[in-house]
Amino acid sequence: MPDFSAVVRLLDEGTAAHGFPAATIEVGHLGGPRWQHATGRLTYSPDAPPTTLDTPFDLASLTKVIATVPLVMRLLTARRLLLSAPVSSLVPSWRAADRMAVTVADLLEHCAGLTAWWDLYKRNTTSVEFAHEIAELPLEYRPRSRSIYSDLGFLLLGFIVADRGGAPLDAQFDALLGPTGLDFRPTAGRRAVSAPTEDDRAWRGRLLTGEVHDENAAALGGVAGHAGLFGSAPEVGAYARLVLQTLRQPTQLGPPWLMARMLRKSRVPGSSRALGWDTMLPTSSCGTRMSRAAFGHTGFTGTSLWIDPARDLYVVLLTNRVHPSRPADVNDLLRRLRPAVHDAVVEALDR
Repeated sequence: MPDFSAVVRLLDEGTAAHGFPAATIEVGHLGGPRWQHATGRLTYSPDAPPTTLDTPFDLASLTKVIATVPLVMRLLTARRLLLSAPVSSLVPSWRAADRMAVTVADLLEHCAGLTAWWDLYKRNTTSVEFAHEIAELPLEYRPRSRSIYSDLGFLLLGFIVADRGGAPLDAQFDALLGPTGLDFRPTAGRRAVSAPTEDDRAWRGRLLTGEVHDENAAALGGVAGHAGLFGSAPEVGAYARLVLQTLRQPTQLGPPWLMARMLRKSRVPGSSRALGWDTMLPTSSCGTRMSRAAFGHTGFTGTSLWIDPARDLYVVLLTNRVHPSRPADVNDLLRRLRPAVHDAVVEALDR
């Protein structure tokens, strides 16, 4: 067994410095988990329950690559959706001349011209209302001229998946990946043991436990294309192994050629994005020691998944760094800690 004590020290330092109260990690490969660890307590209270490997976390934007991307792949395989399909043919209100050439692939690559975020939840409660306001927002840049990571594009993708798949997003996800244990809108029992996120007194007036942190997802009932999924480190690990398997043979996610296509880096200038996924850069949250084939994603609540097929390696790191409130970016310890954790993992495996 590799010596992961350096990783343990980093995570313990993170909890001690109040970067996050709870953290779990799973390091694995196609054959299964190689190492798992949980540290801290669910909150900073000394009598809070200890974190366990089974603790569910709000996965935030990992929803994009664990739920929306595989459901898009399923529709592509069935030819019920095309990457080249114009968004205007799928979203009725997407009609302005400056966005008529935007495609499904552009939404996946975060190069559709959309701004990063918008407070849609303050005015809308239905998918039709959300889609209409997104379609009416001025574009921030000319499509495909650059890439700006955008929740709005994945909100639209969630609506498109629900429409083309003929069922709500969460129902399609349960049918495809329900056995992993990952879920939208956790049951009461699962909510009670989840890692709390923010004390949202400003809008919801309560501490969020097992309830989606993202306001736009909350306004949509906790199910959206960009956020809403909950899961534990072993559950996310099971999905990571499925992705590695799909690169080698057909699975319920699709054939290997399609998985490879989803991971092809964008040709948009300056972009590190693939279709939904991010790809490895020396400045990425995956650190500097993974191979150039690595791909992954992060979530605002403090979550991440990185997969390196060249090393047959995945690393799931889940925290609740937004408890009890979201930190200012300049003081975000986790942003600095993630690369160090991933580098320490690879160093332990290489010894």
